[in-house]
Amino acid sequence: MTTGPMAGAAVHDPHPAPLVGALIAGTQKGGTSALSTYFAEHPEIGMPRIKEVHYFDSDTVFAGGQPDAAAYEAQFPRRSGVRIFCDATPIYMFWAQAPERIHRYNPAMKWILLLRNPITRAYSQWNMNVKKGREPLSFEQALQAEAGRTAAVAPGQSRHASYVARGRYSEQITRIRRWFPAEQLLVLPSDALQYQPAPTLAAVASFLGVGPFPRAAPREVFRLPYEAPMPAGARAFLHAAFAPEFDRLEQMLGWDLRPWREPPPNVENR
Repeated sequence: MTTGPMAGAAVHDPHPAPLVGALIAGTQKGGTSALSTYFAEHPEIGMPRIKEVHYFDSDTVFAGGQPDAAAYEAQFPRRSGVRIFCDATPIYMFWAQAPERIHRYNPAMKWILLLRNPITRAYSQWNMNVKKGREPLSFEQALQAEAGRTAAVAPGQSRHASYVARGRYSEQITRIRRWFPAEQLLVLPSDALQYQPAPTLAAVASFLGVGPFPRAAPREVFRLPYEAPMPAGARAFLHAAFAPEFDRLEQMLGWDLRPWREPPPNVENR
């Protein structure tokens, strides 16, 4: 029998359970927008008011240490029937400090990573940056300038001049695995979501512990037209740059990356 001043009183938990339990954390230009639209239609998945919250990659927010997450969680509208809340911010995979910050918030967080051929992903990122007025250089010039641009912001990271850096998936996955066990990561090829959405979404639903997605037909989201195909010189440069990465990924994930090593022409136009 409980006695004393707390008898019969409600106990206040100074450390409430974290609200957000899953992340669509990357990669940029890898199908995260499309996956977010499927999530938004699922009655058991709660999504934020905006697609990319950009909380765990905000060095300003975390400048004083681990902040109170109330403002972050306020971005997620509560509604009945939700079993898991998900944040879809693809830079979390790339941002070096994000995994540790996320672990401090919720060590049980589930990560969903969509990996696209890093060669075509880089061209898609450059195309987006050009259309948003962020990139004045040609693609080949931007690739050559990336090392210098990265050095200029060190020890920080470049959000936009990261065409090659964001494609080093093995490094990013290794960093996440330092903080989270492998069973909390679901790593999928972007093409699977684009061309085989039904079985891919079934795997996602099983991973999250929710029911089937109500609609699993193929869809394209945030497609930007290209002025021209990727220059041959840039493609050759990226093939050489990513050849060791393909070897590491095949060993890490057990994937056959021959399609990435020799992609068909013009597949980058999305």
